[in-house]
Amino acid sequence: MAELSEEAVEALFGQQLAEWETARTNYAKLSRVEERKLTVNGSTIIVQYNPERLRSSAAKVDRAFIEHRQCFLCKPNRPAEQQWIEWGDYEIIVNPYPIFPKHFTIPTRTHTAQRIISRFRDMMTLALLMKGYTVFYNGPECGASAPDHCHFQAGVQGFMPIEAELRHTVLAEVARDDTRATLNEVNLGGRHCYVIESTDVDAGCKLFEQLYASLPMSEGQAEPMMNVLCRAENQQCITVVIPRRKHRPACYNAEGESRMLISPASVDLGGVVIASRKEDFERITAEDIAAIFSEVCITDADVACINDKLNKKGYKTTN
Repeated sequence: MAELSEEAVEALFGQQLAEWETARTNYAKLSRVEERKLTVNGSTIIVQYNPERLRSSAAKVDRAFIEHRQCFLCKPNRPAEQQWIEWGDYEIIVNPYPIFPKHFTIPTRTHTAQRIISRFRDMMTLALLMKGYTVFYNGPECGASAPDHCHFQAGVQGFMPIEAELRHTVLAEVARDDTRATLNEVNLGGRHCYVIESTDVDAGCKLFEQLYASLPMSEGQAEPMMNVLCRAENQQCITVVIPRRKHRPACYNAEGESRMLISPASVDLGGVVIASRKEDFERITAEDIAAIFSEVCITDADVACINDKLNKKGYKTTN
């Protein structure tokens, strides 16, 4: 696999902003985005008004539409100005419609469906190589606007409040792999999360596979619904898995004043809720966000069922 360095990633970002007007313009706009800070069930949530993200939050992801549109992550369909770094089966590209001050998309070089189980090792490795960034994955029914093309994204660490919150939260250990990795569970402001802390990629992958096999999955789904955040910190790889039970909340398809185009993905569940319409940004409340989290995230009963499956399958647990 080709070498990947922080210097190469930073050089790509600088080059693209110097040479690509669309990217330069949209990153400049980030300095003027409006934000509101709310407290939701004890957690800090930032609401960001970012109209450039409308193409993502309002993206059609039904099978009929996907089958007939050109994939915007395939190289022939990408803007001519968009450069890349090759890394194994992936290409690292600057996201021209950013949420983060530095925002990358990392698609596979071949057009293949969005699936995590065989690529989680790559995700951990990327996080360890791209120090200072959080690598994240949106499941095909959990915010991915290109569910037909496997990809990760990466944004600068410290941007999502969930990262700081986890440093000051006591986690409940569910399972471990000797001393190299632990699997923990925590409820952060209505978001049930599983946290894998590992000093070894193999051990981290093993616990992720155990968790994956224990998550609920409905008939016809390609994989369990989830968003995944992964970052390197203090010689550890910290992975946050947020299981889901619904793609979009009821308010997304509501009519009249009840409608809000809030379509939660990894960044939203990480504590930065993106509002692409000004009216949604101005009127959304902490109660609205709590309701959205409750609707799309798993329940206490789901957590009990997942933990029971982990026990029954004979995984080493602390229970």
